[in-house]
Amino acid sequence: MLEPRIDKVVVHVGVGESGQRLVNAETIMKTITKQQPVRSMAKKTLPTFNIKKKEPIGAKLTLRGKAAEDFLAIALKAAGNSLRMSQFDQQGNFSFGIEEHTDFPGMRYDPEIGIFGMDVSVALKRAGYRIARRRVSKKKLPSRQRLGQDDTVEFIKKKFGVEVLEAA
Repeated sequence: MLEPRIDKVVVHVGVGESGQRLVNAETIMKTITKQQPVRSMAKKTLPTFNIKKKEPIGAKLTLRGKAAEDFLAIALKAAGNSLRMSQFDQQGNFSFGIEEHTDFPGMRYDPEIGIFGMDVSVALKRAGYRIARRRVSKKKLPSRQRLGQDDTVEFIKKKFGVEVLEAA
């Protein structure tokens, strides 16, 4: 019951503009993850960057279950199989970035599409987390049930063979 597991993996590509570049980013995400992304909208107008409020400027998707584990194994290899301690938070989550989509296996550079980077955020949990989030009879999560930074680092090292570097 105390074994950590992957709750969800969120993949985000920020393009900064709508149009063909955003469509290209969505097709790349669909190819890599085999899931349809959702567009993310601008929250406010930024005239210096030619961004208008509620204009689509990026794409994101959420993976859960077996698809999340499979994608995470590939994404960690594409990121160099190493993470820094500063990429982990105190609640057992971590995030990392991938500079080029061409780092994934089977992806090649196409001059018409370009190169896109992506952010990957991973949320971990233990069995029984639902008691803190359910509507009826909500309870406080016991301290032994909470995930910490050390638990997450140990899980990632054991499950995916990732090297965790100390903060420099």
